[in-house]
Amino acid sequence: MSFEASCVALPDLYEASIVELQDGLVKGHFTSVQLVKAYLNRIEEVNLKGPALHAVIETNPIALSQAAALDDERKDKGGRGPLHGIPLLLKDNIATLHEEGMNTTAGSYALLGSVVPRDAFAAAQLREAGAIFIGKSNLSEWSGMRGEWGRMKGQVPNGLSERGGQTFSPYYPNAHPSSSSSGSGVAMAIGLAAGSLGSETHGSIVSPSSRNNVVGIKPTVGLVSRSGVIPISSHQDTLGPMCRSVTDAALLLNFMAGPDPRDEVTLRQPGLVPDYMKALDKNALKGARLGVPRSFIRNTKVIQETFNSALDVFRALGAEIVDPADFPDTEELLTSKAEKRVLDVDFKVDLNKYLSELVDVPTGVKTLAALIEFSEKRADLNFPPPFYNDQSQYVGSNLIRDMLLARISRFKQSEASQVDDAYFSALAEEFDLGRTRGIDATLAQFNLDAIILPTENASTPTAIAGYPLISVPLGFQPDDVELLPVTPPSIYTQAPGLPFGIVFMGTAYSEFKLIGYAYAFEQATHVRLQRKAYEDAIPRTQLTDIMSQL
Repeated sequence: MSFEASCVALPDLYEASIVELQDGLVKGHFTSVQLVKAYLNRIEEVNLKGPALHAVIETNPIALSQAAALDDERKDKGGRGPLHGIPLLLKDNIATLHEEGMNTTAGSYALLGSVVPRDAFAAAQLREAGAIFIGKSNLSEWSGMRGEWGRMKGQVPNGLSERGGQTFSPYYPNAHPSSSSSGSGVAMAIGLAAGSLGSETHGSIVSPSSRNNVVGIKPTVGLVSRSGVIPISSHQDTLGPMCRSVTDAALLLNFMAGPDPRDEVTLRQPGLVPDYMKALDKNALKGARLGVPRSFIRNTKVIQETFNSALDVFRALGAEIVDPADFPDTEELLTSKAEKRVLDVDFKVDLNKYLSELVDVPTGVKTLAALIEFSEKRADLNFPPPFYNDQSQYVGSNLIRDMLLARISRFKQSEASQVDDAYFSALAEEFDLGRTRGIDATLAQFNLDAIILPTENASTPTAIAGYPLISVPLGFQPDDVELLPVTPPSIYTQAPGLPFGIVFMGTAYSEFKLIGYAYAFEQATHVRLQRKAYEDAIPRTQLTDIMSQL
């Protein structure tokens, strides 16, 4: 450690921002090599050891050499910008160069060793900006198509994959991490990287962001390319940042957004992508009209009370609250079956396309039909942790068989689906319910700038509309809250200290406005650090520990 570095206060990696880390790199207080070592050590402490959070499915074997090269580049040519030498995590459905040594599997052994043709577009953009991908984060297997979408009576929890095991929230032992991008949310909560990426089809960015006390941006479908991302639905999938602050998330979105010829929908973006960092205005809420779809709120008393208290914060910041400002088609939004039909068809079509473009798949899984056959043959082998730790209690109950069948049933439903009139009718119904008579109608009827809701209630309208959401921390469950498990095993869906969030919802490509509102609320409340993760889930390694070894 240099004398200069020893005289400065190094950033706390539990909370360090990308801007703060870049400042330290530019000033020479530490190097990217040291930063990568620190994060890898933090992952080592809590991922499989200690609380065994299973947030990271694998780490990058050449991350340190990449960091060294970027350190040398900084010395020789100067930095590339705010992401130069910054360590990030990517969800394990986002392709990275095969020669880098990491897999892209959606959590399944079916794609272990598969060779992708190139980085995902968003990953390539971040890599060009100087980011280092230190690992892949765990997820609900196949982004939920073999997890929460296919669960039987709650028996297959979110955040569970064959390769990565069961992810847990760091806010209570054995707590449910919520939804597909769970590893990215957990990793951000306790500082296992400077930033992360998730993907969302229906709640998979904002829900784990809410449950793990971080910020998640689900962009408009078409703002960020999905090329190189293992898909569920070309009509609903989108990629977005999950970070500890609105600032960090906006910064990553700047580099991710933009047109990509390999994803046709991105070519229809309206004009140039704005600089989202310019949206970071503490006064952004002044004069804004925010609507509350009150009949859509169906939460616990604690979440409702905290949300209602937040309305006074918005008023104090100069916003006008319209409450209620209900969706005209609330009941249809809550009961429509159109989304399931669309996702079943899209998954078959889009996954087959993705698999066909892989350079090599050692398992031979190049179609959804082949994936079903692969899964059925391995049914007795791929029962993931924590289930296989002790199956004796289930012997003779048919529970194992039922759970395994549940894990494959959605695949079969998708394989049996067809692009037919019923599919196109369902797609039209989605757009009508989500856009025309849903979000857009509500914004127009009440002359709103945005819609606000507890995060748990917000995913359906924006999922089927393809519209943006931003979730920021709102509060925590009280210490005396009842423990509610999903059994087997006991994975707590409700527990003391579990975080929850609030979302900002708007029409297509309204990210700039929503980021401003989210930032103003975040800066006024600073909810995130009102409660940290439980003690054993907080990694101890800091930069000073790495630097003192030299």
